Amino acid sequence: MKVVLVGAQGMLGTDLQWAFQAQDVVSLSKAQLLIDHLDDVRACIRQEQPDLIINAAAYTNVDACENNVEDAYRVNAVGPRNLAVAAQEAGAALVHFSTDYVFAGDATEPQREFDPVGPTSIYGKSKLAGERLVQSLCPRHYILRTSWLYGVHGRNFVSTMLQLGQKQDVVRVVDDQMGSPTYTVDLANAVSQLVQKPYYGIYHLSNQGVCTWHQFAKDIFQAAQLDVRVEAMSSTELARPAKRPSYSVLDNQMWRLNGFAPLRPYRAALQDYLAQYQSLSGGVV
Repeated sequence: MKVVLVGAQGMLGTDLQWAFQAQDVVSLSKAQLLIDHLDDVRACIRQEQPDLIINAAAYTNVDACENNVEDAYRVNAVGPRNLAVAAQEAGAALVHFSTDYVFAGDATEPQREFDPVGPTSIYGKSKLAGERLVQSLCPRHYILRTSWLYGVHGRNFVSTMLQLGQKQDVVRVVDDQMGSPTYTVDLANAVSQLVQKPYYGIYHLSNQGVCTWHQFAKDIFQAAQLDVRVEAMSSTELARPAKRPSYSVLDNQMWRLNGFAPLRPYRAALQDYLAQYQSLSGGVV
């Protein structure tokens, strides 16, 4: 299988390179291929003639999206559209990553793939627009919604907590947002399994288990053996530009229905993350 991986230098993209290392992979950074330029995308895909395109490029700064609406839609909607057009012309399948933010965030039970959407932030709205364009333009698509991503190749909540834990005895973390932390290594490996079959459609993919950010911070410090007290705070105290979902737990129903084993519990994945983090940081947690 020949694969074109876009956004290959990011947190998820780097782990996707490892997950697909047995394949013929053309890895492109955001700078090497501007996905919002249709002519460039089409020329690249015509030249490479891949069987599969993986889009790991996105504008993920949720707060910045609120003030940079056109940039958000350019990367999160126009970019996926261009990749979908090029994939369809080349007869390739397309993997596109989306987010729990496409939902309103006010549910009381895990959201399934075909539950009504209703994003409240520009980030969520732009990602939903990207989903719909991919669906309409490239039938051979895998749209993967995930949540609370963390990995060693990019800045994320876990690395932030570890850095704070080295400097502070007390940290304050919101306790009114609930979700499922997802390790990029596990997500990337799951994608490498999924694309072996033509099981096209929308999927929710996250590690098992549910927690608040407050609980997740406590889990991180406990696993890293750092003596840090985690105090609870409300989302309103942060006064962020973009509204965060209060409940963004995803039910991985389609994953199960297609016969795949659930991703492991997030606490088990966290242990592996910490080992990898220590290895890359010279033994420092």
